[in-house]
Amino acid sequence: MIGKPEWFKRRKYGGWGVTPKTWQGYVYVIIMILPLILMQIFLDLTIQMKILINTLYLGVIFLDLMHIMITLKKDEREYKIEAISERNASWAMIIVLLVGILYQSTMLGLNGTGSIDLFLVAALIIGMLSKSISNIFLERKSL
Repeated sequence: MIGKPEWFKRRKYGGWGVTPKTWQGYVYVIIMILPLILMQIFLDLTIQMKILINTLYLGVIFLDLMHIMITLKKDEREYKIEAISERNASWAMIIVLLVGILYQSTMLGLNGTGSIDLFLVAALIIGMLSKSISNIFLERKSL
């Protein structure tokens, strides 16, 4: 697409995504963000039109970054490090979601007020299904 994978490296610290590795990567980031800022400042549009334009523009940026992340070359060691890091992040998120659901359940039971956030429950169920489907698929595939 627009950006090239060789301009970036895998983000190791501070979340998911990519980090610029070359001067072209930094220029790419500036060129992609600058129009977004300038549109907010100089275009005299309705709020709905700004939201629409921003959504479409950010969608293009998102698709381009996904393309960069997918085509980014990694060696076997980087794949293993990323897999272990992703696993650890998943466990941490699962624990936080479970604690949140248990807290909400306890408050609902003790006070009779509040509710259980269905998005938290859905996140756990979808995560479990995703892992199960991945295990079934990967066990059948020769790695």
